Amino acid sequence: MKIQDKIKWRTYLLGGLFTVLLFVIIGRMFWLQNIGSAELLVKARKTWEKSNVINPKRGEIIDRNGQQLAYTGKAYTVIARIAPYENDKKNKDYVQDKQETAAKLAPILGMTSSDILSKLDKKAEQVELRPGGWKIPKEKADQIKALKLPGISLYEETRRYYPYGVFASSVLGYTNLDGQAQMGIELSQDEQLRGEKGSFTFKKDGRGNQLPDGLESYKPAIDGNQITLTLDHSIQSYIEDALNQAASQYKMKGIAAIVADPNTGEILGMGSRPSFNPNAPVGIENYRNLMVGTNFEPGSTFKIATLAAAIEEGVFNPNELYMSGTYNKIKGSKEIRDHNGGQGWGMISFKEGVKHSSNVAFVILGYERLKQERLFNYLQKFGFGEKTGIDLPGEERGLFNVNRHYYARDIASISFGQGVGVTAIQQVAAVGAVANGGKLMKPYVIKEIRDSKTGAIVVQKKPQMVRRVVSENTASQVRDLLDAVVNEKNGTGQPFALPGYHVAGKTGTAQVSRNGRYVPGKYINSFIGFAPKDNPKLLIYVLVDEPDIETPSAGGKIIAAPVFKSIMERSLQYMKLSPDKTAPVVTVQDETAIMPQLVGTSVSQGKGVATQAGLKVEMLGNGAKVVAQYPEASAELTKGSIVYALTTKTGVSLPNLTGKTLRDVMEIGTLLNLNVTGVTGEGYVTSQSIPPGTVVKPGDKLAVTLTPKSSVPPVVPETEKKAGAKDKSTAN
Repeated sequence: MKIQDKIKWRTYLLGGLFTVLLFVIIGRMFWLQNIGSAELLVKARKTWEKSNVINPKRGEIIDRNGQQLAYTGKAYTVIARIAPYENDKKNKDYVQDKQETAAKLAPILGMTSSDILSKLDKKAEQVELRPGGWKIPKEKADQIKALKLPGISLYEETRRYYPYGVFASSVLGYTNLDGQAQMGIELSQDEQLRGEKGSFTFKKDGRGNQLPDGLESYKPAIDGNQITLTLDHSIQSYIEDALNQAASQYKMKGIAAIVADPNTGEILGMGSRPSFNPNAPVGIENYRNLMVGTNFEPGSTFKIATLAAAIEEGVFNPNELYMSGTYNKIKGSKEIRDHNGGQGWGMISFKEGVKHSSNVAFVILGYERLKQERLFNYLQKFGFGEKTGIDLPGEERGLFNVNRHYYARDIASISFGQGVGVTAIQQVAAVGAVANGGKLMKPYVIKEIRDSKTGAIVVQKKPQMVRRVVSENTASQVRDLLDAVVNEKNGTGQPFALPGYHVAGKTGTAQVSRNGRYVPGKYINSFIGFAPKDNPKLLIYVLVDEPDIETPSAGGKIIAAPVFKSIMERSLQYMKLSPDKTAPVVTVQDETAIMPQLVGTSVSQGKGVATQAGLKVEMLGNGAKVVAQYPEASAELTKGSIVYALTTKTGVSLPNLTGKTLRDVMEIGTLLNLNVTGVTGEGYVTSQSIPPGTVVKPGDKLAVTLTPKSSVPPVVPETEKKAGAKDKSTAN
């Protein structure tokens, strides 16, 4: 090929290549300007723009008097530089002696040296020393600064602080170190407290520095609102002190207390044990507030609702007499016994029945006279079976449903607080209605919510009446009766009396139920009371869950009473409510006694234990050890009552049954394996077919005659008769 032809073809080839390249460039420019421009703009902005989030400050929580209970403050995270600086070999500010660094930091951070070493040995430029070094308070940060350890620095952050530790923690709840609300007010009011995040965007150079006038956009953060609670710091501290004292002195599954203003529904204090420190919330087994999120069988405190309903409906006469002890009018059902083993107190008035907390009295009032429809209607009106609406998370509605089918025995049991589930806050609201004159008030813990910056009120809570439950006259009568329970002889609430103050209230003892069955020896003890009786300012509810004491059924007077009295007395004094000087100061003696466990003890030990409990024991038989007893252990009796202990199954002398109830006769007959065949009359034993002191055999037939109490002569135990005869012969 000629040279000219070669030059010609090369020219064509180069021209073609340049033409193709030109079309590629034109196509690329078209794509950049019309198709990929948005994507590229985003990438470009990432290069010369920077956007940051502005975190808001979480609102603080204060008590009704402005005392700070929760706030957000400075915190510091410990960072360890563990790799040398590649571009600055002279910079020695990195961890050089890992062993020494770990050893010095471990006690401050609450971590082991090995845990810290494992982090310092990581292949990274720097690490955060979590969990112990994550968001630590200034006190710890200052300790670390003082060590002047190479490579250890502190990164400033924020976290939530609770200045009083466990104080009201079940109400406050907490936020974790990630800022997430977990329980209590922190959780239920998270939207109000957390605020809104802000942001800003600015232009930067290649090194990331903001350019002059480079601010593109700015949206300020909005801090969270301030929440004022109805809690009173002083009253809450009285609760904490009393609970701490009880928890240190006795073993129990749990204990809790609520203080409320019955006139408004405001919760002035609420606490429980076990508890937790929201600054370091570890070991929390149950995230529910015991007072609002747990259903339990109330026992006799529930009788207040039955009593109020009976008075309102005109079926209660305080002076009317009834036979206490047992109730056996429900066909096909076991008899219902009074709490003293079915012994009762004979023919007594209904007022005395209230004071003694007689189950039989309340079965007559609730099951027999009010009947299911009226009884359940009042229980509904008192708020049982529905949530109170308190502004705390996790509230339960209780285990009572009027639409459910209940058997006759169930209805009778409900009338005295058995076979029904309630929450503590339901009890507080219901009894508050009696205290304030008959109005069911909605309980609440949030008083108001304010804008953190301006102080403007965002939300303001006011007392809210749900409905009227009973008349003022009925409420007044119930208060008088509850006053007698605490301040008169034979009242079960005597251990809760406060000299100079008219405290009115009711005790409660309920067996713990699991899997549909009652657990022997496991009880929930409680007391709910208010003062002053005629113009109540405070209502206090104390609950003791499964006390591990010698007599668990007596947990009310042993554990709950000191807690109640301490909180009530200190709170009344704090509120400057002086003792009622017009009322006589009466020192009330506790007349109740708990039947001890005698089975297995020697005769002398059994006598000593019974005497120590304030009871008179009659030993039946000539054995060395007690093999059976009546009443059973834990039965509540009146001091001075006669109890029986069997020491042998054969060769036993029949005791004097004069003055005993039919229930006593049947139990003693069972104890001695006798056949009680003939029963004449009603009331108390005046004669028996087998004379006292006669040795009886299993299967012997026994008949008794009963008459009303007025004609029954006093009975003296055989052991006392023998002792008296001996003293008389000695004197002669």
